[in-house]
Amino acid sequence: MAADWNAARAAMMLDPSVTNLNTGSFGPLSRVVFDRATELRRQLAAGPMDFLVRRVPPLLWDARSRLAAFLGCDPRRLLFTSNVSASINLVAASLQIAGPGEVLITDHEYLAMHWCWERAARRLGFTLRTFPLPTMAEGPGPIIDAAVRAMTPRTRVLFFSHVLSPTGLVLPARELCQEARRRGIVTVIDGAHAAGFVPLDLAAIPADFYAGNAHKWLLAPSGAGFLHIAPGTEDRLAPFHVSWGWHTPAADLDAPDEFGGTARLRRLEFEGTRDVVPWLCVPEALDFQAGFGFDAIRARQRELAAKVKGLFAFLPQATPASPEMSGPLSAFVAPPGTDPARLRAAIWAERFEVNVIERPDRLLFRLSTHFYNTPEEAARLAELLPGMLAASR
Repeated sequence: MAADWNAARAAMMLDPSVTNLNTGSFGPLSRVVFDRATELRRQLAAGPMDFLVRRVPPLLWDARSRLAAFLGCDPRRLLFTSNVSASINLVAASLQIAGPGEVLITDHEYLAMHWCWERAARRLGFTLRTFPLPTMAEGPGPIIDAAVRAMTPRTRVLFFSHVLSPTGLVLPARELCQEARRRGIVTVIDGAHAAGFVPLDLAAIPADFYAGNAHKWLLAPSGAGFLHIAPGTEDRLAPFHVSWGWHTPAADLDAPDEFGGTARLRRLEFEGTRDVVPWLCVPEALDFQAGFGFDAIRARQRELAAKVKGLFAFLPQATPASPEMSGPLSAFVAPPGTDPARLRAAIWAERFEVNVIERPDRLLFRLSTHFYNTPEEAARLAELLPGMLAASR
């Protein structure tokens, strides 16, 4: 039976006065996830001791196991965090690698993460070096070749995004990690957009550390991030906070414990009293989209992205057309001389949420189309955009 996309949209908590074409920044919530978060917070408010000490551990292990099954990994290797930035900062602040050396990143990384590795390189006595990506590649070969050419005997860490935030280009994560591993290079992947964007099987991606978000395309509450830790890399991480779990008598640090994880995960994850509700709502977020079918949702996303590319063909594309290398993020190049602040104001004046991204060499206009969006929404924006662009120059 075909999914009822009108029913799917009606199940979302969308402001009817705003056209949200920016799931790539923040995902809105479904009513069922919002209701679950509200109920859990009601329980926390009514009996904090009972909730945090007795109710949370089994719920936390269930959430961890459900997310691990969706991601294709072992729950004993899956750490909950607030977001990708927290995950990557944990790795970057922990790594101890003898120098001299360098951290190698692509020239399309999220600026905050660029800064994160800038600080880490300074701490390690390394240099930070970027290499250019062939961003309109219609296959993985040119990207792999560019990365391999950039690797040198000095490269100690390779950091890249599985899905590039500015353009939605999907990088060949497995092959890049394989090439790095052959050279003894530590790999750290920013998977902020990947969960719910592309099918994931983390067991098949030989990354040392893979960070992700559940609050974008998976539509979990804000504050649901994760970090997957490859076997053999566990002892390379040090917690931001020393709290309960720092000293543990556990004979097996990776055995499930009474706190909803393992002794090793608790050491890294537990920061004292905090709001764990976003983590606990991950099963409801997964179930909500599973009810429509993840394959059906991806087909819907591909259909919408294709329509967007056609509707905005009057602008140069910044996202490859190849289904292998792209997904529900579509980016276009704004005309030279467009003022980004004025363009953002013009877009919001018509009550559209899209992302205007300032790159060193160009200004990008990025649309995110999830299952709840419609071709009519994109068509209306395409009709208005030429006037917005003209007013922004």
